[in-house]
Amino acid sequence: MADDSIAIEYQLTLPNGGQKRHVVHLDSASMALQSTAVEPLPEWTRLSFHQCPNCPLNPATHARCPVAVGLVEVVESFKDSVSHEIADVVVTTPHRSYRKSASLQEVVSSLMGLHMASGGCPILDKLRPMLSTHLPFATVEETLYRTASMYLLAQYFRWKKGLNPDWELADLIVTCEELIVVNVAFGKRILNMNTADASLNALVSLDCFAGITRMSISQSFMKEIEPLFGAYLKRTPPASDNAA
Repeated sequence: MADDSIAIEYQLTLPNGGQKRHVVHLDSASMALQSTAVEPLPEWTRLSFHQCPNCPLNPATHARCPVAVGLVEVVESFKDSVSHEIADVVVTTPHRSYRKSASLQEVVSSLMGLHMASGGCPILDKLRPMLSTHLPFATVEETLYRTASMYLLAQYFRWKKGLNPDWELADLIVTCEELIVVNVAFGKRILNMNTADASLNALVSLDCFAGITRMSISQSFMKEIEPLFGAYLKRTPPASDNAA
């Protein structure tokens, strides 16, 4: 891989002593997935195969779903794996390593999240800024915080460029609804394969995160964390009041 790429490595040790290793290469500037497609590509990677209802791509110009192509290696590697099997996992990023005993459902969900956000889907690309601070096995609370923070920073950049910002997070809720549609459609792709349940349940986990994010952002999450920002919520006296 080129010098302008970063690598995120997942090293698994299974209960039977077996090893699995997955390295995800991302462009350091855009966080786009850098990978060589596995040939021949399976039928389920065709864009028209259970194409997401909200997909903006046209099969006439995009024969393959870019995210499905990027997921081939992960799905094939774990096609015989069951969700509840526990592995010792070490995730190495450019800045630190994480270690956890995790179910294969958690592992595959984390790997799928990396591939799906970086794979070139116009809908999932909205999650790509989070890849620069990839946090494997994130809790629901961590995911909510990181998603809301990413979205609000995106609105700042929109404001700086003269675009209308969405400070009410209304479009974030819409984005979460779109993610749910994508996850359901990908579940249909995988259901048509002869695989064990790790990959399918990994998608269910991603779908749950999207659903919880949508519900929490629209209801109580912001109120729950608002007290943490007390130092920012004090009124600052006008400059003239501070003059000598």
